[in-house]
Amino acid sequence: MSKITPCLWFDGQAEEAANFYVSLLPDSHVDRAVRSPADTPSGPEGSVMLVEFTLAGQQFTALNGGPQFRFNESVSFVIECASQEEVDRLWRALPMDESAEQCGWLKDRYGLSWQIIPSVLPRLLTDPDAAKAKRVMAAMLGMKKIDIAELERAGSGAA
Repeated sequence: MSKITPCLWFDGQAEEAANFYVSLLPDSHVDRAVRSPADTPSGPEGSVMLVEFTLAGQQFTALNGGPQFRFNESVSFVIECASQEEVDRLWRALPMDESAEQCGWLKDRYGLSWQIIPSVLPRLLTDPDAAKAKRVMAAMLGMKKIDIAELERAGSGAA
């Protein structure tokens, strides 16, 4: 067990969200749902209070805490993708708020922000050829969903 487990606050959708998230990535599963032993401000006795789940090997807790707090862009989860196919699949599965999409960032149906980043991006952005890295950065800044082929074209100077 990790010393640090992120806790995500939901308004009644903790179990739904956990089930959705674990459907997206390998090495993911719902570990258990904890029902409330008494009525609370966020739900009646017997309702799902906490959901413990593992997402790509990382433990999380989802809490049905009520409507007081919402996610914002100051916290996001980065998913490093090995291929354009993986970027595309996650991009189709996660987004809900198209106005929040930029530079590989998106916001899901629960308001949680994600960064869907191909593994080649950090390598291209830190290339020893400063002009190449600058072209890649300029290309990325113009994207919503990251396009690996376009990044590589920009890096080669062909874009």
